[in-house]
Formats: sequence, structure tokens, C-alpha cells
Amino acid sequence: LLLDKHADYIAAYGSKKDDYEYALSEYLRMSGIYWGLTVMDLMGQLHRMNKDEIIEFVRSCQHECGGISASLGHDPHLLYTLSAVQILTLYDSVSVLDIDRVVEYVKSLQQDDGSFTGDKWDTQAYGSSCLCGKLEEINLNKAVEFVLSCMNFDGGFGCRPGSESHAGQIYCCTGFLSITGNLHQVNADLLGWWLCERQLPSGGLNGRPEKLPDVCYSWWVLASLKIIGRIHWIDKSKLRTFILACQDEETGGFADRPGDMVDPFHTLFGVAGLSLLGDEQIKAVNPVLCMPEDVLQRIGLRPEIAS
Repeated sequence: LLLDKHADYIAAYGSKKDDYEYALSEYLRMSGIYWGLTVMDLMGQLHRMNKDEIIEFVRSCQHECGGISASLGHDPHLLYTLSAVQILTLYDSVSVLDIDRVVEYVKSLQQDDGSFTGDKWDTQAYGSSCLCGKLEEINLNKAVEFVLSCMNFDGGFGCRPGSESHAGQIYCCTGFLSITGNLHQVNADLLGWWLCERQLPSGGLNGRPEKLPDVCYSWWVLASLKIIGRIHWIDKSKLRTFILACQDEETGGFADRPGDMVDPFHTLFGVAGLSLLGDEQIKAVNPVLCMPEDVLQRIGLRPEIAS
């Protein structure tokens, strides 16, 4: 595990502002900052990032409606609102935002059936409100009803009622049910079986049947298994071997699979996956919110995890 090289890769990534790749990724800049800062914190290297510059950037991306955009000049979105709140939580600086307006923005996007517009990963709304300490502002009963209506015969969850089960959506739904104290609504054995079947002969995990393994599912699948108390149902040793094979030994960083190009997204979820596997070189990560456990302990937040 080449932690020093991974830290160097992330630290240098945001400094190359003239690169084509940097300009091309402006539309997801806020989430990119969250991925980079979170993995740096998990590796004990957060001090290498420019705290003041980052906090000012996040603050400047809040709109009059309360929502937060990916970058200056972009429209607000639930995904980037969550990323912004997570970034500021890492720095204990959520107060730089107008939190009341953030909550009003999230509330305004809830539909009559309990779902939210602006994003298909519904749990982002709950994550934002949870970290802001305003979860009660959302119609939780309707939201629970909607999420449970997305549960399939295989124990998994789709994006909407009747949609195919997918590991990313399962993570969002189990995370939401954890935050709201509704994990008992999940058939943990049935869902756990579906999730552990995502492991392939290489040791890697995929997001749904017949797909290639991808390091990011070392997070979506593994965190879901951790939340429902079934993480011991997969071969941890083989998964660790696959994750480590996705490192770039020259540049640092993780790719989706061995031999591909690295990026901050897969670097976070590779390192976070190793944390869930018990790697003691990495800080403990919370499986519900994908943030360091010590950060959530500092603010007194402990989402429900099955024993």
C-alpha cells in the first residue's frame, strides 16, 4: 500500500489548474474536492491541503436558493450540496454556510411521494440534512415509504420502483435507512447474499451481475455489507489483493481496475475500502457517510450499523 505516493498524487492534483483534465472536470469540482480531502484525511495528510482557499471556494458556491453548485457559475445540485457540507464538516466549518437556506433548498426538492428531484441518489438529501443537524425538517415518513418501494425481490434496491438492483443505489438506500433508524426494514440475509455475489474470481466487486469488477464497488458493496452486518460474507483477502493491484506504483492513485488511468474518485474508494477491510495504516471510515469516524465522533454523529 503506497500511501505516500497516493498522498503526493492527491496533493498535486488540484495545483495543475492549467491542465486540460482540470478544466474538463469543472462540472464536478465540488465532489472532486470532497474525494480528495476525505482520502487525505483517511491517510492522515489533510494538513497538506489549503484549508482557507477550500473553505472560501465552498462558501462562494452557495446560491441564493441555499443550494450549492459544483463550481462558480454552475447551477446548484443536491450532490454538490452534500459534498460541500461534507468538506466543511472535515474542517469543522459548516457555519460559513447559511444552513437554514441549505435546509430550505433540500426541503423544496422533496416530492409528494417522498422522493427528491435534482438527483437520483436520494440519500444525498438525507446526508446533507443529517450533517446539518436538521433531519427532522424533511418528511421522513414519506421518504421511508419511497425508499422501501424501491426494494426488489432479490433484497436490493433500484433507482425507482421496479428498477434493477444496483450496488450504488443499495448503498444509498441502506445508508438512508441507517440514518433514519430503519435498518430493520431490510432483509439482511437476502440483501447480503446479493451483495456477496458481486465478488468475482479476481477478488474485485462489481455493481450488478455480468459486469466487470471496479475499485469503486470496493466501497459501495463493502460499505453496504458493513451497514447490514454481513461484511464477513466475502473473501476479504482476495478483495484486498484486487484493490492493491489497482494502484499506480509510479504516479500514485488508484484506477478502476489494474492497468487503467488513476483518478481521485477511485483513489478515495480504494483507500476507504481498505479501511473497511481493517487496514491499520488508514483511519477508520464510517460506512454510512464515507467520512473519517473521528470527524463524526467530534460532531456526535453515529448512524445505525447492524451488529
